Amino acid sequence: MTSRLPVSSPENSPSWHAELHLGFARAGDRTVLRENRHRGPLRVQKALYPEGEAVCQAIVLHPPSGIAGGDHLAISSELGVGAHAQLTTPGAGKWYRSGGGEASQCIAFNVGEGATLEWLPQETIVFDGARARMETRVNLAADSRYIGWDILCLGRVAAGERFEKGRFELFFRVDRGGRPIWLERGGFDGNDPMLSSPAGWAGATVCGTLLCTFSELPQQAGALLDACRKIIPVDGANHGLSALPGMLVARYLGDSSEAARLWFAELWAILRPACCGRPAVTPRIWNT
Repeated sequence: MTSRLPVSSPENSPSWHAELHLGFARAGDRTVLRENRHRGPLRVQKALYPEGEAVCQAIVLHPPSGIAGGDHLAISSELGVGAHAQLTTPGAGKWYRSGGGEASQCIAFNVGEGATLEWLPQETIVFDGARARMETRVNLAADSRYIGWDILCLGRVAAGERFEKGRFELFFRVDRGGRPIWLERGGFDGNDPMLSSPAGWAGATVCGTLLCTFSELPQQAGALLDACRKIIPVDGANHGLSALPGMLVARYLGDSSEAARLWFAELWAILRPACCGRPAVTPRIWNT
């Protein structure tokens, strides 16, 4: 079902207030996109099946291509029992310089019993002067599976831009069975001392986090860590992998969003068979 959500803010507002809700369900051996509701400039045009009917791929589109001050985006998804969805984006997300108002993006994923969610967006670029907040919440059933990443770039490095003004806040929480297994909160201003501190960003401009969790992870964590640690970012940037209770975490800290994405993709190729029970099939949209 595709439909338009009711309008809850003025149509002539200079800012974008957009929502997207996706509902996935298992129908026999097939995962179907049962709900596709939107308001404003957020869309999924159609369900894709690049590796067969068991996995439903959805490409989240934001036609304005960037988020400006005062914009507010909300993305939510419900996965029913046994469904398998893969969500990605067609290109980098951009947070533009703000004239004063804060922009926000709130993501909420609920993954039902025996369901699998892959959240594989391309990088997020924060322009100098942006005032923004990103919030992600993932609720997992006891036996559901999740693998996802986020790559954050401060400033347009290729243009010589640094994040010298503005404010950025982050919140990421993953719950399993109603209890948190990952909780991260952060915030910094332009030219914040933590951006240059060895205890913070250490002068780097790109930070990335990959999370992977599934019920059999405790038994497989050692072997998966050994395999993943043989892979290093092509730019030799600072990186690390850890196995926490119920969660495998990979971190990148450097200056290349491309190197971070390539490294995460290589780790995903190792982790996906264990987490999702399927070999890695690179989304075609990443090559366009």
